[in-house]
Amino acid sequence: MSEILFMIPVFKQMIWGGNKLGSKWGYEIPGENTGECWAVSAHPNGDCTVKEGAFAGKTLSQLWTEEPQLFGGAAGDRFPLLIKIIDANDDLSIQVHPDDTYAGKNENGSLGKTECWYILDAPEGATLVIGHNAKDKAELEDMIQNGKWEEFLREVPVKKGDFIQIDPGTVHAIKGGIEILETQQNSDITYRVYDYGRLQNGKPRELHIDKSIDVITVPAKSVAESVINISTDAKNTMNPLILCDYYQVWKLDVDGSMEVSQDYSFLIMSVVEGDGQINGHPLKKGDHFILPNGFGKAQLQGKMELIASTVV
Repeated sequence: MSEILFMIPVFKQMIWGGNKLGSKWGYEIPGENTGECWAVSAHPNGDCTVKEGAFAGKTLSQLWTEEPQLFGGAAGDRFPLLIKIIDANDDLSIQVHPDDTYAGKNENGSLGKTECWYILDAPEGATLVIGHNAKDKAELEDMIQNGKWEEFLREVPVKKGDFIQIDPGTVHAIKGGIEILETQQNSDITYRVYDYGRLQNGKPRELHIDKSIDVITVPAKSVAESVINISTDAKNTMNPLILCDYYQVWKLDVDGSMEVSQDYSFLIMSVVEGDGQINGHPLKKGDHFILPNGFGKAQLQGKMELIASTVV
């Protein structure tokens, strides 16, 4: 049987980051403004290494190239997904992502960015920016160029356990106090539409107004199409969250024991609450691992919540 690939995360300090990845998650973080944990990533801006076993010390991008059998020969010139935990201590900028075609043409052959968020924690009365209120491209340009942010942006209430799909072209922003697990395409392309006039090192951060106007979908998708209030009360089973062109995502609520059949090209798993074991190997909140192709049956035991994903 193949080995489980346990990953060593990469951390990113951000203007809006906090310290929960240290205090709540138990990671060794680089500073008090750590906003992102790139938990399973083979991106040049953050390439995770394998923690133990036969491939210890190898990066995920190396394994993708050198050991394709681990991923069932999944298509593509790079590992397709990127899993992050985000601790937003402050509001993130208002942003939008391009699709594969636009990014490939305008961002040196990068993939576009389709992503989804599982809300791990949120304060009472929390909201996120998802979508906008412009009726057409002309109104969109007018609202952005003239800073009509209150009219333009659509805020929606969210709570712990909500699930949100962010297709390319969707205006979005995580607000302060919210923690999410993000499953996304392996891309780091973000266009900033608005940043509240914040300064970093005395200067405003770069905005990407023209590219944003190019790629924003008008009119925006309805809230109902973006925010999925899922009921994942079923214990010891893989509760599906979403299936789209780029990924399939599940939530697992382990209470006692359950068996997972690894029938996919690979299966990424993240422990987001509690602790337990997989095939006798101890697991705790904040562990991230990949069950490689042909792994077979995995026995999960304990009391824990996991998010799992694979490619379609």
